[in-house]
Amino acid sequence: MRHRLHPDDVIAALASAPGPAPRGIVRISGAGTANLLSDWFLPDPDDATTTAEMVFARRTPWRTPGTIALPDLWQPLRVDLHYWPGTRSYTGERLAELHLIGSPPILEMVLAELFRRGARPAEPGEFTLRAFLAGRIDLAQAEAVLGVIDAADDSELRVALGQLAGGLSNALAQARNDLLDLLADLEAGLDFADEAIEFVGHTELVARLQYAAAMLRPLIDQSEQRQRSEARWRVVLAGAPNAGKSTLFNALLGRSAAIVSNESGTTRDYLAAEMDVAGVPIVLIDTAGEQSTVHEIERQAQEQRSEQIERADLVVYCSAWGEPHHTVATPARSVLKVRTKADLAKRTPSGFGRDCSSAADSVEPDPVTVSAFDLVSVDQLKRAIAEQIAGTVSSGRQLIGSTAARTRDSLRGAADALARAVEIAEREVDQELLAIEIRDALAELGKITGAVYTDDILDRIFSKFCIGK
Repeated sequence: MRHRLHPDDVIAALASAPGPAPRGIVRISGAGTANLLSDWFLPDPDDATTTAEMVFARRTPWRTPGTIALPDLWQPLRVDLHYWPGTRSYTGERLAELHLIGSPPILEMVLAELFRRGARPAEPGEFTLRAFLAGRIDLAQAEAVLGVIDAADDSELRVALGQLAGGLSNALAQARNDLLDLLADLEAGLDFADEAIEFVGHTELVARLQYAAAMLRPLIDQSEQRQRSEARWRVVLAGAPNAGKSTLFNALLGRSAAIVSNESGTTRDYLAAEMDVAGVPIVLIDTAGEQSTVHEIERQAQEQRSEQIERADLVVYCSAWGEPHHTVATPARSVLKVRTKADLAKRTPSGFGRDCSSAADSVEPDPVTVSAFDLVSVDQLKRAIAEQIAGTVSSGRQLIGSTAARTRDSLRGAADALARAVEIAEREVDQELLAIEIRDALAELGKITGAVYTDDILDRIFSKFCIGK
């Protein structure tokens, strides 16, 4: 169990990626780091005044070139020592990194010598765990470290980096600080209840509680969104029968995979194919046209269509040029409206563009126009699909998947407590009950940032890390 790991132990691990490389990094952390390295690391003799004792006596982070001796090497090994003497390190304690040639056998020798000298192997995520326990980062930022490591694409990386930089933590800290200030005002008022001193007015009280609740709503929505478990994004072509979905499906793939016919309702089943669009890995899915069912086969086709749209990350909703287009309501994360068969228009569009036939007062974006026989417009549609996916992922999103899953119940609990607090405040029932609800909300928010935590929570989070992080 992690609570049995002594925080004063000197720990060491390979911090760079495994395998041969021009450079490898061995990380050492703990109060005894300087003592462990001072009689092993030898600074370069270029400056006769620089000794190992002087290197480890410095009070600021420093890089020093030098050598270390290994029992199985006949000559000293050149290394760059990066040393953080105080709490400004990643772990919040004395930390050193040995940068050397990235030869796996040599790196193993270095680690073996460190263990012989008294360090112990770091557990998965133990460096980041120490950073959390030292207050260098909170629990949400610690999870973001893993999110950066596991990011499958640029969009996921941006979200993880934003969370690591404190995007989520800052928002929660503001909400907690506002609630703490409000709780202090309430409790001060309770202390002077007999003297009729009002530290916060009724209108201000309700407004501050409502503001705190409003700050949580977008985070709750994100935490409750279906988290992606697939490496590829699911892009579903949907629309009315004979809207050109199957022709567009073939054009996007660059090959004939779907049966194409002028007869309405040719697609009865759905087709799926993997491809990359502008560097984004997707599964492209062609579905049956949307229509009321008559026969059993058509009913099954509509059920499959609905299921695919339900699972979609992006719905490309197709309507043929000249046909009316409607507001699209789907459970998908995002919808991209497309005008197909643009080659049939009286004025053939020049490549990729927008259908300007919509009403001038429409508040919806104009559909993208495309002809399956115009390679330029098809390529530009691919880029539009990639941009829509990227925008869906990063727009306003502050939570990586693991944080969303862990914090869902706490966010709901905080929101429920604040809702009860607002009701109590509006009814002016009992300020002691109001203070209890605010304390409950603070406790739930504290679980998210790690102000309140248990060993089980730490085990669950940090056991997912790799060694050396």
